[in-house]
Amino acid sequence: MNKYKFVSWNVNGIRAVDKKEALKWVDEQDIHLLGVQETKSMKTQIPETIFNKEFKTVTASESAIKGRSGTALFTDIDITFECNCPTVDVLDEGRINEVHFTLGDKDIAFFNVYFPNGQSKEERLVYKMEFYDRFLNHCEALKKEGKSIIICGDVNTAHKEIDLA
Repeated sequence: MNKYKFVSWNVNGIRAVDKKEALKWVDEQDIHLLGVQETKSMKTQIPETIFNKEFKTVTASESAIKGRSGTALFTDIDITFECNCPTVDVLDEGRINEVHFTLGDKDIAFFNVYFPNGQSKEERLVYKMEFYDRFLNHCEALKKEGKSIIICGDVNTAHKEIDLA
């Protein structure tokens, strides 16, 4: 079976990363799928200059509130399905890219996720936990369909206080 390289990174603003040329290393890597979180942009605002490598598919999820959240997924793999999981990301915060593809004999559902942070207010913690429940239910349904699940992203969960810094 071929080996594939999947990379995930919270960029905290894809346009700022572009100005610093912080994704230029992608050009020198054999990456088959790159998931970035917290792009803080619409798909049309993702700079074409972030790297020179051309991917077959670029999918992005943008927040209904401009300049917040956002995810983008770049891949060379032939995908059979893509969506932004509106039944999970019910507040339309631009938090998920879901793509399906086949590798060997495996039918895969791949997720690039920027999970909500639950620190600011009690209601956000409730939303975060509900988001987790909806996401788990979605993944369980896909597993029942015979899909293998791969999840990458920023989980926004820390084991200890020191892990927050």
